[in-house]
Amino acid sequence: MRSGVRLGIDVGKARVGVARSDYHGVLATPVETVARDASGNGDIARILALADEFEAIEFIVGLPLSMSGATTASTDDAEAFALRLARASDRSARMIDERLTTVSAQSALHRTGRTAKSSRPVIDQVAAVILLQQALDVERASGRPPGSIVDPTEGREL
Repeated sequence: MRSGVRLGIDVGKARVGVARSDYHGVLATPVETVARDASGNGDIARILALADEFEAIEFIVGLPLSMSGATTASTDDAEAFALRLARASDRSARMIDERLTTVSAQSALHRTGRTAKSSRPVIDQVAAVILLQQALDVERASGRPPGSIVDPTEGREL
């Protein structure tokens, strides 16, 4: 298992959930929900500031696929966001399958007695925690970094 803080990023249309790991990559915890910026700069800048604050070594970005594994408009959006992060930073960005993380986050919050309306401010953070924890668990079990690396020299931004 590599040492170093990772930031988990759950990209949504209106908000981006951010979670972080501890230095040893054992536990993911929520950080904040960042509003998406129409210009595409403010949200990236805020996440880069968080990465600097926590001395993160990489970004783990959720890759939303359909249940069949097909790509969707949300997939394209998350890939473009990860590409912008990778291009704006000297940190690596990795994409991991995030199917059902938002559903799992909603269920977890519902079990604590929170309504969908009262959960809106934190649902993206909880989804980021779930996807980051999955990535940490995969790396610990396999000994290899999770998901696929985003190559900042390739791809396209939306």
